[in-house]
Amino acid sequence: VQLQASGGGLVQAGGSLRLFCEASGGTFSAYAMGWFRQAPGKEREFVAAVSRSGGNTDYADSMKGRFTISRDNAKNTVYLQMNNLKPEDTAVYFCAARRATYVNTAPRDYTYWGQGTQVTVSS
Repeated sequence: VQLQASGGGLVQAGGSLRLFCEASGGTFSAYAMGWFRQAPGKEREFVAAVSRSGGNTDYADSMKGRFTISRDNAKNTVYLQMNNLKPEDTAVYFCAARRATYVNTAPRDYTYWGQGTQVTVSS
């Protein structure tokens, strides 16, 4: 399956962005989806994940209450709504897919990765 992430950009602290990840080449509803991010000099970290059906989600603690992950299986797309952005949210954001029912927070458990989209939050 191929993943195409988009929606990143430059935003001021306190602002919002919505990221998109469109999948192609596979049965989208067969995959649990995740968002990860990587800042310069840091390891890739888990942001959020959603189950195949969209009924179960998980978030990193620092994103709870600010970020919302959702999916539309009819559109083969997963979304990440990011509100109240902070400068420390600046990173390249990646979407990823794993052929499984339930969510997972470990990057190593995801098979397919998008190319990443840059999010920059200015103070």
